[in-house]
Amino acid sequence: MKVMKFGGTSVGSAQRIKNVAKLITERGRNIVVLSAMAGTTNTLVEISEYLKCGNADGAKETLNGLIRKYSVVFEELFEGCDEQYKSATINAVNECFGTIRNFTETPYSTAEKTILAQGEKMSTALMNGYLQSQGVKVVMIDALDFMRIDANLEPEIGFIRDRITPLLTRHAEADLILTQGYICRNSTGGIDNLQRGGSDLTASLIGAAINAEEIEIWTDIDGMHNNDPRYVEDTKPVSHLHFEEAAELAYFGAKILHPACVLPAKLNNIPVRLLNTMQPEAQGTIIDNQFSASQKVIKAVAAKDNITAIKIKSGRMLLAYGFLHKVFEIFETYKVPIDMIATSEVGVSVTIDDDRNLQAIVDELKKFATVTVDKDMVIICVVGDLVWHNSGLETLALDAMRDIPVRMISYGGSDHNISFLIRKEDKVSALNSLSNQLFK
Repeated sequence: MKVMKFGGTSVGSAQRIKNVAKLITERGRNIVVLSAMAGTTNTLVEISEYLKCGNADGAKETLNGLIRKYSVVFEELFEGCDEQYKSATINAVNECFGTIRNFTETPYSTAEKTILAQGEKMSTALMNGYLQSQGVKVVMIDALDFMRIDANLEPEIGFIRDRITPLLTRHAEADLILTQGYICRNSTGGIDNLQRGGSDLTASLIGAAINAEEIEIWTDIDGMHNNDPRYVEDTKPVSHLHFEEAAELAYFGAKILHPACVLPAKLNNIPVRLLNTMQPEAQGTIIDNQFSASQKVIKAVAAKDNITAIKIKSGRMLLAYGFLHKVFEIFETYKVPIDMIATSEVGVSVTIDDDRNLQAIVDELKKFATVTVDKDMVIICVVGDLVWHNSGLETLALDAMRDIPVRMISYGGSDHNISFLIRKEDKVSALNSLSNQLFK
């Protein structure tokens, strides 16, 4: 059994829902994980923000717009189908709208997570109703019945396995099993979520829980490309990546895959395949624990935006025991992860992508060091077989960056990555220069 996850663009219209329905019915008995229809989650966030501000009328007006959008989808999706399936689906989706509307009638409390959960509930209701109208033996299992995170917001894989296994056994006769991505319960039993992109993580966690044959992530692009096609022409999909290479690319900007989804699949040795809903015949990208037959290759480049660089300099650092500990302890206190780090005898430079507590961090650091902050920076990540004794590969990357001012370089912390910190305005030039040097 495989786990197949479809993103919001893949189910973003009535026609695309029909296309996905055809695709999944042709591929055997599998578990299908759906995101909310494209644009729905953003609208639900907008409704939540109106409620936070005490503007119930704004929330209602936005909700009414969403209802009108789904009314059009109902008509297109069930055209020519038995009316009973359309009616049942409308009722199921209207329950979700009713849940949202109830929050517009009462004082706002912790409604946001429940409101956001309705997007995935609606997309699975639409797919379930349409599949039934086509005579498919489909069953829908609610992610809230088996998906849970602990008090540290980490998925509880044991709980997930114990809950989903009997559900699958109970529905052994079903041709397809549908469920929602992204949504879950937390340690107190409340409705929560796995953050943006969390449907990928849902698919990976289910795959690990059932020891799936493979996890398929279906989006609107044919695999992970060797560079960002938004800024570089003639990029190509990478046919094979090791999990560690994929994790580096996902973390440093390759949006096709959520970084968190790599680990459950890697630990349980379950291949992940990235495929294109619009071109299902395309080969895509396979990610597994096998290294490529052809070594000494740079495979791909990614870019991570909105980076802040912090240089921490102390004349007393020479032989100063505990200096780095003091630095990292401050970032730990404010729960801010560090992306890159470079050290010298008198200082250390780090980068972060979360600047919400930046001023407080800087104030703490200034108690024992001089601090310089550079905002609007970008990390360019070059991934491949960059083991240190494969001489020459890092030189290729460095040569491609010869005309780009580089603030920091990180190399040696991983066998798969060399990273450059540059200014935002140099991003496109750097990506194109790397492509010309490495892939042409």
